[in-house]
Amino acid sequence: MAGAKFLPRSDAEAIPFSSEKVPEILGRFSVDPDSVEAAEMAQTLHDCEAPAARGERKACATSLESMVDFATASLGTSHVRAASTVVGREGSPRQEYTVTGVKRAGGGRLVACHAEPYAYAVFACHLTQQTRAYSVSMLGRDGTAVDAVAVCHADTSGWNPKHVAFQVLRVKPGTVPICHFLPQDHVVWTRGG
Repeated sequence: MAGAKFLPRSDAEAIPFSSEKVPEILGRFSVDPDSVEAAEMAQTLHDCEAPAARGERKACATSLESMVDFATASLGTSHVRAASTVVGREGSPRQEYTVTGVKRAGGGRLVACHAEPYAYAVFACHLTQQTRAYSVSMLGRDGTAVDAVAVCHADTSGWNPKHVAFQVLRVKPGTVPICHFLPQDHVVWTRGG
């Protein structure tokens, strides 16, 4: 399902998007109910139906139009900017990178949209408070240029204590900011200039 494409809004809205309709959805896309893809799609639906964390607003975008609508409504303006991580060379190997520049992008509110495994493009979008986005320029050992998006969450007190970030960093919710890079298939929306 990597590289799944968005459906037009009218098509996406005509297809059920509910964990109660998993058999119908799998049948429509000819996905074997016992496959890994079916399990991933069911998990995406479950995650999309889960309530938002405290202080968060969330939605799953099943079309580009619904993603833009959520971002503009959440940020309170139609003047928004979208940013994603871009790797200058496709198939670049895992390697060390040198940071060559950092620039802040947007204020304390942003909408992050994360690609989810599904038969077509679905993004889990959420408005976060007390979050900063940065554009980070990097250069790989082999000369590959990367324009990455990094996000720092200043308030993690409402996060699930079992979140992987707390396990990796060995910290507790609400104690320190959590920063991370966004993969190439994720989008951060900020207020435009």
